[in-house]
Amino acid sequence: MSIEPWLRGPLEGVNPLVAPILRALEQAQEDLNHHCAAMTDAEIWARPLGMTPLGFHLRHIAGSLDRLTIYLEGGQLGDAQFVFLRSEMDGGGTLQELLALIGTSIARASHAVRVLDPEVLASPRAVGRKHLPTTVIGLAIHLAEHTQRHVGQVIIYCNLLKVITGSTG
Repeated sequence: MSIEPWLRGPLEGVNPLVAPILRALEQAQEDLNHHCAAMTDAEIWARPLGMTPLGFHLRHIAGSLDRLTIYLEGGQLGDAQFVFLRSEMDGGGTLQELLALIGTSIARASHAVRVLDPEVLASPRAVGRKHLPTTVIGLAIHLAEHTQRHVGQVIIYCNLLKVITGSTG
């Protein structure tokens, strides 16, 4: 049995205040790879019992990580992020393409968290068109918890689909 990331010890060269965020993103990637492994490209866009498709959650994880990372770095969203946001529910993309997209988003977010100077953790950040107030550490933690929330939905979806289809994979 594999040891969960949060129990793998400190990350060399990473401030211990942000290391758990990196470990949570690592756990998300591992859980997605494990639980989605048996899914087909058709299944990820199916809507069993009227549920939101698995593909949406995968696209949303990638897109939200991208958007939150932009805010974490002190930026605001551009047209590309709004276009992606509006397309998250659209069918499209294979499972492997979506997992690769998430991998890229997790890598970018992880880098942004890894290089955070502990002195700026309480610095203000503004989110969205309304410039809602938060902090660097608030955004960094939200990267992880929001991702984990959708990973949980993915796990439930995959398990439910196994029951519905009678699959043992």
